[in-house]
Amino acid sequence: MFPFLRRGPGRLTPRQARQRTSGGEAVLLDVRETPEWQAGHAPDALHLPLSRLMAGAPLPAGARDRPVVTICRSGNRSRQAAKLLAGRDVDATDVSGGMTAWARQGLPVIGGGGSSGVIA
Repeated sequence: MFPFLRRGPGRLTPRQARQRTSGGEAVLLDVRETPEWQAGHAPDALHLPLSRLMAGAPLPAGARDRPVVTICRSGNRSRQAAKLLAGRDVDATDVSGGMTAWARQGLPVIGGGGSSGVIA
């Protein structure tokens, strides 16, 4: 009726996202590019770069038919991803402040091979 009144997908704080995804209620989907992902990501996150998502790539198997919480470095790409997924009828939200805020709040970040990671 009034498309300008429609709101986009919701946003979560890093702690809310961690609670929602660690409890199995939703899947955390990291939409950063591969080098960023390899430098450091949340332990249970799945990976699908926004560039591939925008090109029409399907969600990873573990994220299909589940609520999805998207995350990137600062929150911009994850917001785009959540909107794109919502347009595909996926229950999607994103993490405000991204992995930068995640790490700043002391939440776990792992790198390649399970070592301590950094946010690139």
